Amino acid sequence: MACFFLFNFATCKYGFKDVAPIPLEIKNFRVSQLGNRAQYTNPRLSPQLTDKLQQKIISTTRLRQINDDNADYDISGYVSQYSTSTVNIQNNQASTNRLTIGFHLIFKNKLDATKDFESDVNYTKDFKSEFSLSDAENTYNDEIVRNLVDLIFNKIFSNW
Repeated sequence: MACFFLFNFATCKYGFKDVAPIPLEIKNFRVSQLGNRAQYTNPRLSPQLTDKLQQKIISTTRLRQINDDNADYDISGYVSQYSTSTVNIQNNQASTNRLTIGFHLIFKNKLDATKDFESDVNYTKDFKSEFSLSDAENTYNDEIVRNLVDLIFNKIFSNW
C-alpha cells in the first residue's frame, strides 16, 4: 500500500504549449495572396501556400477569414528563395540534390502593432539526383507545401 502512494506522488507531469493563446479581442485574419520573388519560380507554389495556410488557420484556430483591410491579423509574404544544390557526391557524380525554399513572412496585428514582425522560414528537401527538379517538385509538392505552411503557422501562432 505504501508503494502505491509513493508511486502516485512520485510521478511528474509535463506538457508542451506550442500554440500561444490568441487574445479574445482578435476575431479575424486575412492572408493576402502570397507572392514569389525568387530567382527561379514554381508557379504553383505561391497559390498553394496561400490556400493551405488559410485552411490551416481556419481549421486550427477560432479566427474567421475576411478579405479586407480591417483584418485583426494581416498575413502576407513571398517565396524569397527557390534553389537546388548538390549535397552528396558518389563516384564523381551527384547522388543527392537539395531543394531549398525560403519564405519571407510579414505579420501585422491591427490591435497591437508591437506584435508586428517580419521573419524568414526555410525548408529543404533532399532528392535523388536521378530526379529532375520537375520530377522532385511533382513528387514532393504536397510534403513541401505542408511543411512550409506548418513553419509559417508556427512562426505566427507559436511561443517557440
